[in-house]
Amino acid sequence: MKIIFSRKGFDSTAGGFPSPIIAGRPVSLPIPATDRSETTYAALGHGGTVEQTTRGKIGANTLCHDDPLFADGYCWFGQHGAAQGHLAKNDVTAGDVFLFFGLFAEPATGERHHRIFGFMEIAAHGHPVAIGKAPQWRDPPRAHPHFIGQWPASNSIYFGAGRTANSAPPSLRLTQPGGPLNLWTVPNWLRPFGLTYHTRPQRWIGRTQLDSAKRGQEFICDVGKAEKPRAWLGRIIAEIDRQ
Repeated sequence: MKIIFSRKGFDSTAGGFPSPIIAGRPVSLPIPATDRSETTYAALGHGGTVEQTTRGKIGANTLCHDDPLFADGYCWFGQHGAAQGHLAKNDVTAGDVFLFFGLFAEPATGERHHRIFGFMEIAAHGHPVAIGKAPQWRDPPRAHPHFIGQWPASNSIYFGAGRTANSAPPSLRLTQPGGPLNLWTVPNWLRPFGLTYHTRPQRWIGRTQLDSAKRGQEFICDVGKAEKPRAWLGRIIAEIDRQ
C-alpha cells in the first residue's frame, strides 16, 4: 500500500490566500479556473467565503477547479502531466490512499499552516485510467473538470471512497506548532520508509520533523504491508470522520 500526501486547494500562488477554518471545520477552497470548468464557488456554497477570504479579489461567480470532487462519501480526483507521471511511475493504484493537504489559516491568529483536510482510498475499480477509458463507477453529481475540454493524453482520474474533515484537530495539522510553514511534524515511521521528493537526508530532522518540499503535488510513501503506518493511517481517517 502507498500513502500519498497530495497538495491541493488555495495557496500563496493559486488563489493567493490560505483556505479558512470556519466554525472549527477546514474549508479547502478549490483554485480558480479560467476554462475546463462549469462550477462556480457559489455553486459549491463557497461564494461568500471566497469573497471574504480573498478580500473581494475572487468573486462568488468565478469558475473554480472542483478537484478533488467530494460527494456522497466518494471522491473523484483528476491528474495529468508531470504529476500524473510521478503517480504512474510509482504504481499508485487500487488500495492506495491519498491524504489531501493544503494551506490553511488559524482562525484566532491567522497563522498559516499545512493541514490534512480529506482522504480518498482508490477503489478496486477506481484505478487511474485515461479519461474516456474509465471502467464503470459512480458518476459524480456535478461536472468534473477533468472531463471538460481539452487535456493532454496523460489526463487520468482516480475514484474511491473519500471524505473531508469535519473538524481541525492538532492531529491533522502537518506544520509544527509555531512554524515555519514547511517544517512538518511527521510520524516516526515515515523517515525509514521514505517519501518521494524528500530523499535528501538534510530534509529530515531527527525522526519526527521534515523540511517539506515547497514544490510538488504528490509525495508518495510505499509502506507495503507494514502494520505501524497502516494503524497511523486508520487513526488519521478516523479523525477526518470524527464529528
